[in-house]
Amino acid sequence: MRYPKFLPEKGTIGFVAPSFGCATEPYYTAFLNAQKKFQKMGYGLDLGPNCYEAEGIGISNTPQACGKELTDYYCSVDNDILISCGGGEMMCETMNFVDFEKIKSAAPKWYMGYSDNTNFTFLLSTICDTAAVYGPCAGTFGMEPWHESLSDTMDVLTGKTKKLHSYPSWEKDDLKDEGNPYVPYNVTEPSRHVIYPGKEIAQAMQSEMVWKEGETELYIGNENPDVSLKMEGRLVGGCVDCLVNLLGTQFDYVNQFNEKYKEDGIIWFLECCDLNVMGIRRAMWQMKNAGWFQHVKGFLIGRPCCIGEEMMGLDHYHAVTDILKDFEVPIIMDMDIGHRPPMMPLVCGSMAKVCVKGNDVTIDLKYI
Repeated sequence: MRYPKFLPEKGTIGFVAPSFGCATEPYYTAFLNAQKKFQKMGYGLDLGPNCYEAEGIGISNTPQACGKELTDYYCSVDNDILISCGGGEMMCETMNFVDFEKIKSAAPKWYMGYSDNTNFTFLLSTICDTAAVYGPCAGTFGMEPWHESLSDTMDVLTGKTKKLHSYPSWEKDDLKDEGNPYVPYNVTEPSRHVIYPGKEIAQAMQSEMVWKEGETELYIGNENPDVSLKMEGRLVGGCVDCLVNLLGTQFDYVNQFNEKYKEDGIIWFLECCDLNVMGIRRAMWQMKNAGWFQHVKGFLIGRPCCIGEEMMGLDHYHAVTDILKDFEVPIIMDMDIGHRPPMMPLVCGSMAKVCVKGNDVTIDLKYI
């Protein structure tokens, strides 16, 4: 796995828009404020030509223009890292015009984004064998004041930390709008990790947590302070909505990736945006039956946008565990990943040691 150099002091942050650009409010004003904040921190800026564009369908510009921008700015020596302007809808079309061979030949560079940016963060790791950060997009850094998770993200990009941690509360209702572009995360909901420990760990736990063959026993972290588990493997994943679109295409190198890193084992981090609980279950079935979860050591599942919803008796917990229980590995759910902020800046492609104690989750990253 190739790991980029960290963002140096007084380095240059590049911005690209392979998905949506920052052309409308509140993203336009938030992005401007983010630039001011980065400049006050001593960083230079290098903006791609599509950052303020809104000419495309579900992305900032045409797929050709977005693919060229992404390739050019990734390979450029004028910036040290890249942060995506935003998520969107059709970044998959951009991938047809990204020169992956050129990117593989270029010096590795940190690229960060989430949601639709899965199309690049995931493929950087699985095709180019290069680590990427699944984390906040550019406009998020315009909030006042920064949430702790944004400072943690900058610490990852600058190499000041390799240790991530869960946060005590999360945002259910977003208050950002055209009149409030700087509003911080509205973290009103207490964190509540739901844990499916897997057979081996469950058998090693206390008597009240006995493994029940064929059942999906779930444990609530903040209600079971004695819950304790560890797992180690190579992180890979992203937004499930995007991942299932890549499955089976010319961009699907997952089985090769799994085989290369089978001795490390794989920890999948997954989160959902538009999928309802039935869609989540179908997606888990599809990835499982495509062989994507070979050599899996565990799953980290973010809070989906449909959290709390049920359809025909199915909730978002069993949409996942009923399909993945056959692997008999830990599944940690409602984590700080993706669309329900705050989010831990996970490094796709890196090794990770995940530790759970009660309701607290820590992740130690290893760049090997």
